[in-house]
Amino acid sequence: MRVRRTTWIALVVVAALAAGCGGSGGDNSSSSSDKGGTPAETGKPKSGGTVTIARIEDSQSFDKTNVFQNESIWLAEQIMESLYTVDKDGKTLIPWLATSYKKSGDGKTYTFTLRDGVKFSNGNPMTSADVKFSIDDARAQSKGWGYIDAPIKNITTPDPQTVVFHLKYKWAPFLADIALFSNGIIPKDFAGKSRKEFYKEPVGTGPFMWDSREVGKTVTFKKNPNYWQEGKPYLDKVTWSYVTDDNQRELQLRGNQVQVDEFPPFNSIDKLQNTDGVTMSLFPSTRTDYMIMNHNVKPLADVHVRRALSYAIDRNAIVKSVLFGHGQPANSFLPPQVPFYDKSTPGLQYDMAKAKQEMSQSAYPNGFKVELLVGSGVQTDNQIGQIFQQAVNPLGIDVKFKTEDQSTAFNDQQALKYELGFAYWTMDIADPDELVTFAVDKKGGGAHSFFTDYDNPEVVDLSHQAQKDEDPAKRQQLYSQIQAKAAEDAFMAWMYYSPFRYAYRSNVKGFLVYPLGNYHLEDVWLDK
Repeated sequence: MRVRRTTWIALVVVAALAAGCGGSGGDNSSSSSDKGGTPAETGKPKSGGTVTIARIEDSQSFDKTNVFQNESIWLAEQIMESLYTVDKDGKTLIPWLATSYKKSGDGKTYTFTLRDGVKFSNGNPMTSADVKFSIDDARAQSKGWGYIDAPIKNITTPDPQTVVFHLKYKWAPFLADIALFSNGIIPKDFAGKSRKEFYKEPVGTGPFMWDSREVGKTVTFKKNPNYWQEGKPYLDKVTWSYVTDDNQRELQLRGNQVQVDEFPPFNSIDKLQNTDGVTMSLFPSTRTDYMIMNHNVKPLADVHVRRALSYAIDRNAIVKSVLFGHGQPANSFLPPQVPFYDKSTPGLQYDMAKAKQEMSQSAYPNGFKVELLVGSGVQTDNQIGQIFQQAVNPLGIDVKFKTEDQSTAFNDQQALKYELGFAYWTMDIADPDELVTFAVDKKGGGAHSFFTDYDNPEVVDLSHQAQKDEDPAKRQQLYSQIQAKAAEDAFMAWMYYSPFRYAYRSNVKGFLVYPLGNYHLEDVWLDK
């Protein structure tokens, strides 16, 4: 989640992209040889070879319609593609499996023309029947991403290359929503399999196809010989290896046992930028990191307690001491790159006097005990946890750590089996709707309001108004109100925006992480 799109989250929305998060760090725009960014590639791409990506969590599921974890979503996107997608700027929507669309005058009918010659990895041609089946199935998932497709009344297929979406009402983010990973296209009727069987080894039109998996260790995809982009992908295989410990991932990268290290800790950035044979990149992102709070835990149901916790977080100190300056304090649960983000919304920034005042107004003026879920081997979360533990001690709040591996921690967060925890979000679409609904709409968002159980009917109503109003000025007004009210409710504490951190072997070319957190591995090649 890309909610966490999460941090255990995952997830998925976008800054203009708006996929399940976050703003870019202060140095994101530089070249990767110094402060971040992406190096200019030279030379002609070469075919062949295998790349191994060491990552922080194992995948939960490859059912794109109901999984909220980035480490599942980013892999699923290599197999299953959507009609439109978001370009590398994280804001622009571009044709993908469709080549164009037409919108009716009343704004309630969208007609898409499909790309010629697209085949699934099993060799069968993709048609409008597959598109209809895929999105009808996605919108039927009430406990997943079905809310994204709520405005769709029905889908018709006048011919094999044409798909028509009939909406119940005008829907401002429709084109952005249709580009969400959950609307990726799969074969009609799951290619003759049951849903469960299909998603064990999914089939799609993407650059890679299923090869093998060892649960808790590795997932491997191989080249799709039927891919519609001529000459791509360049790689023969890609393997994702689950290595939860930060230091172990770095050691494997240095030894060339893996070629990509996902999310090295901030204190390793300078060192890796000066390591021969390694490129350390800070990619502009929509990542936002949060401290999430389970409102079913009695003290955390008290708004004054939640405000006190948020006021007690010294975001500037965290950016300086833990992120080593590679980030900025968060003022909203929306990241700066998302349309309708409001930079004038202050959020609840560090102020111990206000924290004490809020505690005095709470039902727990003398404090309480609370458990903070922390990922084993994750330096950043452990460091922030220690800072937070010390910060709230003067408020009488006794924080104890519960340490779990990241995959288990995310599972517990989704099941609301936690008290306090860390999470991050990355956008998946070019509109705030995905994140706003996911975060504040307990019933409509499919995730218990970002796994907090937050419920404010006024905020939910504002989000519904913003979905149906196509006037940008009115949408800005509505989303500004949402951001201000969400901060007042302190339903979780937004901490900081930061870049995506990846270290990789210097012979890995074409590796680019988009602001949404995803990457197009069909463009990656090895300079052997």
